[in-house]
Amino acid sequence: MAPRGFRFWLLTLAALAGVAATFALGAWQMRRAAEKLDMQAAIERREALPDVAQRSLWSAPPADILHRIVLLRGTWVPASTVFLDNRQMLGKAGFYVVTPLRLEGSDSVVLVQRGWAPRNFLEREKLPPIDTPSGVVELRARIAPAPAKLYEFAGAEPGPIRQNLELERFRSETGLPLLQVTVQQLGPPSDGLSREWPAPALGIERHYGYAFQWWALSGLIAILYAWFQFIAPRRKAHAAG
Repeated sequence: MAPRGFRFWLLTLAALAGVAATFALGAWQMRRAAEKLDMQAAIERREALPDVAQRSLWSAPPADILHRIVLLRGTWVPASTVFLDNRQMLGKAGFYVVTPLRLEGSDSVVLVQRGWAPRNFLEREKLPPIDTPSGVVELRARIAPAPAKLYEFAGAEPGPIRQNLELERFRSETGLPLLQVTVQQLGPPSDGLSREWPAPALGIERHYGYAFQWWALSGLIAILYAWFQFIAPRRKAHAAG
């Protein structure tokens, strides 16, 4: 009886540890989801604040103005336009078009994510037809993080079509006095570009999915423990009796 009793308590301890660990991991995922919901609400509150002035781009800490709306006035630097490949908008693949804007009244330049354009899948090196107005332009934009990085092979050559855009490297490459912030141009389609920007990818749904998986595993461990330690032995004993 002693070996059997030892096995029972060992399995009980292992089951309790498994249930506790998986339940705690599920709860942690739910806490992460709640944190990101708070982040999403904070982003929405910032977007609802009054527009900030253009000078805020170089006078305020970037973290303090992130996700705020700004009114910009300046001239495009079209020779340094970059087409970021494999970007999606409304479920379609194409380019994010990024052009530096030289701000009026300053030597500073800000990278503007101007919008999305479809790509030619038959002629992959062909650039989409977009318009870049000359002279002074005015636009409304959201101060946003730089475009998310995608996987790219080592040794990717610089050129108008790229997979990623690193601010420091681009500043060195172009010699432009780029600010540390980037912006996303807002407004209806224009210049051959769409601007249905996706919401910041916080991954809240992913945390809910992970929490469900951990809690399902926690429940499965409890059910299997109860079945093999109590229900199945009793059924066997009842059948034998």
